[in-house]
Amino acid sequence: QVQLAESGGGLVQAGGSLRLSCAASGRTFSPYRMGWFRQAPGKEREFVARISWSAGFTYYTDSVKGRFTISRDRAKNTMYLQMNGLNAEDTAVYYCAATGEFGSDFRYWGQGTQVTVSS
Repeated sequence: QVQLAESGGGLVQAGGSLRLSCAASGRTFSPYRMGWFRQAPGKEREFVARISWSAGFTYYTDSVKGRFTISRDRAKNTMYLQMNGLNAEDTAVYYCAATGEFGSDFRYWGQGTQVTVSS
């Protein structure tokens, strides 16, 4: 069974930066891809970014392109989200997720970490 744990959230002023981490644990961990999602108050959870675990290919939602960078360290079974130029619209609970070894459905989810951007 795979377990994911996010860390690195917090309160930051507009224009500031945060780096989120997602540590994976389990007997074997080799997902097809991992991703970050977020859910703002009163809104549905939305996709933020994803990365293929093996090749490192990345994809971002338009609203974070040029500001956020997703990366992974396979040796540490950890994924990161570097967030720069934060604004109030980025305030949300951020979740990391992982697929199984095959397929693109995200089946494993972390508990989430709160990111609050003050304007």
